[in-house]
Amino acid sequence: MTADTATAFEPADPDFARRTRESFARQGAMALLGASLGRVEPGRVEIALDFRAELSQQHGFFHAGVLATIADSAGGYAAFTLFPADAGVLTVEFKVNLMAPADGERIVAEGRVLRAGRTITVAQFDVHAQKAGRRTHCATGLQTVMRIDGRAGVRG
Repeated sequence: MTADTATAFEPADPDFARRTRESFARQGAMALLGASLGRVEPGRVEIALDFRAELSQQHGFFHAGVLATIADSAGGYAAFTLFPADAGVLTVEFKVNLMAPADGERIVAEGRVLRAGRTITVAQFDVHAQKAGRRTHCATGLQTVMRIDGRAGVRG
């Protein structure tokens, strides 16, 4: 499946967008980084992060770990949009390919569900750096997440 191939997904919870935004707001890591949740659609989420020196590596680019962190959340939340209201999400595995330095004023991670299963969902994510009106595709990857039902403390 390519990024141009759109698959329509039906969320199990009609209030998925509000639930996703509330869950994102509880993420301490996203707050620490200063990330913001943008687009929230069934099976698709965007997370943006403005550059700060504290998020850089030694050459002044966004650190790869920062890219991976928002990419993980973008893919996980893309899957989460399709889950029932009482379900939680946990990453099982993800792989990131770094393709270009994340040199920019801002990075945006987009997560898209490729296959939604009852327990396991596979998502793809892409991270673009934005600088002076240009976008550079700097990372891509695949992620497997697990839907968690009925476990105290792992919900939304």
